[in-house]
Amino acid sequence: MLQVQNLTFDRGEHRLFSDVNLVVYPGQKVAIVGRNGVGKSTFFNLLMGRLEASQGDITYPQDWLLGYMAQEVEATERPAIEYVIDGHHALREVQAKIAVEQNPEKLAALYSTLDDFGGYQAEARAGEILYGLGFSAQQINQPYRSFSGGWRIRLNLAQALMSPADILLLDEPTNHLDLEAILWLENWLLLFQGALLIIAHDRAFLDQTVDHVLHLSGEQAHFYRGNYTAFERMRSDELERQQAMAAKQQAQVAHIQQFVDRFRAKASKAKQVQSRIKALEKMRAQAILHVDSDYRVGFSDPEKVSNPLFTFRNLRLGYGDTTILQDIGQSILPGARIGVLGANGAGKSTLLKAIVGELKPQDGDFQRGAHAPIGYFAQHQLEALDSNNTAYAAMSALREDFSEQQCRDFLGGWGFDANMISRPIRSLSGGEKARFVLAQLAAEKPALLVLDEPTNHLDLDMRDALALALQAYAGAVLIVAHDRDLLEKIVDELWVVEAGGLHSYSGDLNQYTAGRLSLTSSAQRVDNTHAGDMRSKKEQRRERAASRQSLSHLRKEVRALEAQLEENTTDLQRLETTLADEKTYSELPPDELTELLTQAGVKRQTLERVEEQWLEAVAKLESHDEN
Repeated sequence: MLQVQNLTFDRGEHRLFSDVNLVVYPGQKVAIVGRNGVGKSTFFNLLMGRLEASQGDITYPQDWLLGYMAQEVEATERPAIEYVIDGHHALREVQAKIAVEQNPEKLAALYSTLDDFGGYQAEARAGEILYGLGFSAQQINQPYRSFSGGWRIRLNLAQALMSPADILLLDEPTNHLDLEAILWLENWLLLFQGALLIIAHDRAFLDQTVDHVLHLSGEQAHFYRGNYTAFERMRSDELERQQAMAAKQQAQVAHIQQFVDRFRAKASKAKQVQSRIKALEKMRAQAILHVDSDYRVGFSDPEKVSNPLFTFRNLRLGYGDTTILQDIGQSILPGARIGVLGANGAGKSTLLKAIVGELKPQDGDFQRGAHAPIGYFAQHQLEALDSNNTAYAAMSALREDFSEQQCRDFLGGWGFDANMISRPIRSLSGGEKARFVLAQLAAEKPALLVLDEPTNHLDLDMRDALALALQAYAGAVLIVAHDRDLLEKIVDELWVVEAGGLHSYSGDLNQYTAGRLSLTSSAQRVDNTHAGDMRSKKEQRRERAASRQSLSHLRKEVRALEAQLEENTTDLQRLETTLADEKTYSELPPDELTELLTQAGVKRQTLERVEEQWLEAVAKLESHDEN
């Protein structure tokens, strides 16, 4: 077989093509197509060894013969039929040896080889080829130089067809041929048993002669199965998809660019704004990876909005006699994008419950604007859904103004097909229930979305769709999430809950994460000095030993989780590098591409889970009294 691996060719500073891969077996007939200047003839010259590749390899069996159609040949006095037979180089070599050999035994062997090469039928075969290509009986004995340019090309083609090639390269063989000659050539090539590569611009000719197409375009090469019409159909479908995707992508990119421009103009919270701009730029660059998603989601904008939406001062929050947060104060303004950070158990959900009205403050001043309706997402709401109801019935009841088709279209955008919207909600998966709760919020026109871990059950495409929808949403967003990618894309203000308090964070999310090991809070430490004086030395030694053991265990746990973070990050970067490569989408079979995307999704989820475990372990380590 002919094998081309990672073939790259540069002409000066201009790259014609790169990483071309091709395998052609005996009997296969391949058309090399593409616009003028893409490197089709250069590709042939590389196959013939006339040019040296910038990188890559071309291999085929050592005993294979490569035949090709010459384009320009020095004029000669050789008769046409002899010129054609010259194409059988091995035959000519045997004939030359016979002419000078004197040893009878060697001569006998040479005549046997001549017979094997079809030497006795060579003239008849050459005549047949010439006649097929339109030469008359009188012309076949005329010298090569007597023919015009077009007829010389025919002679060059005839010489190539005379060659007993295992690989035959034909560059524009139909040029200067009339219809009869083309039809004859088609039949001849159909009987050819070697590997055939053709450069031609005759669609009908290629349809009759080739069964594969190599398309060169934009420095890339794509291999198609079928004749030229089949290639055109597949290519047309690809272009239509690309154009449709490009239109969607450009709309999505423009949509994201609006947010980039808006936040670039903000002077306050510079670190957070710059972090968000970087996330949006990354999102814009990766838009094509998810532009074909079936999700079409959006949140209804509020009709009236108070300013501020919420204000609280000296607030104390807790349960019963237990205080979780105290002396906290903040304001939520229209259009705010706030991410709430803090270790598990620090009081993030307590804060959110107070804002949405599920928890009454123990003390302090809490003011809510007259036009501040809230949309609240929390994990417990998934189980609070009416399990016997259907998604369609629940949405119809929520939005009575929706027609049946509007309701179906709206739910369809959130990933619910006709079958799913008619099933009892209890039959939905966790991810489907999460999407439905979000869909309900999206239909309610809230002024503030309060989201407590909204991405736990969502797939990657849904997370990206949610990020875009939250970008476009005109209301305010207050979100707790361990999905850093989502936070980077949608928030420009960070609140940190720790040590029983709440404060604004001036850095960005990356700085917060990187600095967790160094963050300390005196309120989270317990002063054991006085208590230690009242305990026996034996008790103190026992507690110090237990403390050291616990501390050692925590440090080992943190180190182990950091190793997992590094390993998963490296694996995810490798997958994302592959998925960022355009060739991945054009060359990989659909099932392999799906598997690659699935692996990346699983790896992201694993990374998020490990990050959450790491943050918990670090928080415990920080709160541990090493003294």
